[in-house]
Amino acid sequence: MRLNRALAALVLGAACGAAAGAANIQSLPQFDGAKALAYTREFVAIGPRWIGSPGHAKAEAFIKAQFRHDDLEEDTFTASTPAGPLTMHNFIVKFPGKKDGIIVVASHYETNLPLRNIHFVGANDGGSTTGLLIELANDLRGKPNNGYSVWLVFTDGEEAIKSWSETDSLYGTKHLAAKWQADGTLKHIKAFLLADMLGDKDLDIQRDQNSTPWLEDLVYKAASQYGWQAFFFQTTTAVEDDHLPFVRRGVPSADIIDLDYGYENSYHHTAQDTMDKLSAQSLTIAGDTILETIRLLNQR
Repeated sequence: MRLNRALAALVLGAACGAAAGAANIQSLPQFDGAKALAYTREFVAIGPRWIGSPGHAKAEAFIKAQFRHDDLEEDTFTASTPAGPLTMHNFIVKFPGKKDGIIVVASHYETNLPLRNIHFVGANDGGSTTGLLIELANDLRGKPNNGYSVWLVFTDGEEAIKSWSETDSLYGTKHLAAKWQADGTLKHIKAFLLADMLGDKDLDIQRDQNSTPWLEDLVYKAASQYGWQAFFFQTTTAVEDDHLPFVRRGVPSADIIDLDYGYENSYHHTAQDTMDKLSAQSLTIAGDTILETIRLLNQR
């Protein structure tokens, strides 16, 4: 069977376009979701890690061990909570850049204290994005960075101690945002990217109305560079999460989160939040997008 010249030209053009698209994707940052999942599995094996528990201390030690050769700052503070004063720990890993400014990528690592009696291990909720940030460090470590400094922040106390409210939640980022405002760090932050619940096999990242619109647009552009846009922003919601203390202080912020976890969110904050619900592919999509968002921010 012979193709006419016009049809042959169309076929050749489509093939060339596909090849060019594949070549363009290969030139973008490439995140290893399988490694991120492996870190997640090791971290989640600690078990429940609610504040004050043996698991929480093991989680802190695990994070510190990953960055023992990096510029790691431990930010220890005491929070006033419904359970009384509690000692909490944020961890900040700093990768310097040549441009004057900071891009923060953050995730909380603890589990929910009110769920301490149901063996809630938070594989997706806190676990998956802890693994994601550890693997992000592997993409940043030892490479020349002509862009902004990147700080990876493992936040504590995101979850409520008794029941979610304005005053009983987000302890770590409330403390950190206030501290950085007082010492002048805040004015150097170009973007605050929050990663939360991104390991879900059925990935569906919502557009957050509490985030900075232009930064959310940039996240979507980054995802689209890889062809990942179908996993982003099909629905819109307003999320109360660790980015809010920074949003309220005028820092451009984006919450990259999949709040639709299981049928009608049936796995969220249950004992069903386990490793079998996660996938390396979802972490690849999230990691690719965050790395490309950083690259695009450096071009602004």
